[in-house]
Amino acid sequence: MQVTIFGAGNMARAVATRALFGRHTVRIIDRDRDRADKLATDLRGSVPHADVQAAGRSGLDTADVVVLAVPFDAAERIAAEHADALAGRAVVDLSNPVDFTTFDALVVPPGSSAAEQIAAAAPRAHVVKAFNTTFAGNLAEGHAGGMPLDVFIAGDDPAAKETVAELAKSAGLRPIDAGPLRRARELEGFQFLHMTLQPQLGTNWSSAIKIVG
Repeated sequence: MQVTIFGAGNMARAVATRALFGRHTVRIIDRDRDRADKLATDLRGSVPHADVQAAGRSGLDTADVVVLAVPFDAAERIAAEHADALAGRAVVDLSNPVDFTTFDALVVPPGSSAAEQIAAAAPRAHVVKAFNTTFAGNLAEGHAGGMPLDVFIAGDDPAAKETVAELAKSAGLRPIDAGPLRRARELEGFQFLHMTLQPQLGTNWSSAIKIVG
């Protein structure tokens, strides 16, 4: 499948690495084309036989999955700006809407989530919450503590969720269906707690949330 990624930061690199591991095609869109070009060049150098390129708006036209690998406010803006192009597509939101100025709260209203607000901005897209409970370093490696990462997937469109699950499986990860899109509220809260525990855990952002048993 073709995975089109908005963003060229750490999470974009991690998602792209996993997608290329699964032998998918990757296209990268960023406001700074030089950043997108550099990431694509780096990935071609680190992943054998990688089919990855920087792209403009045309990168959406043939996308099977669109990943918004950007902070929540940017993801919401991108969803609104490209709502028509995103219609009918599986769109992955991996953001965590944390107030990074205080690191003390989520910025979405109670009874909502970043994923639901992004879905409202692009109402004909099939928004799926996924990858938000994984830190970038672990995601790039595909595991933590020698165990495959769990990818919790929430969404209202079964076909879109299955597409994202297939992407995760091919990348060596374990997808877990977390239910409808409203479960993104709990997933975002779960990861917020995970983030706040980093100083106490002392894991330097390398811990992972995993279901065992």
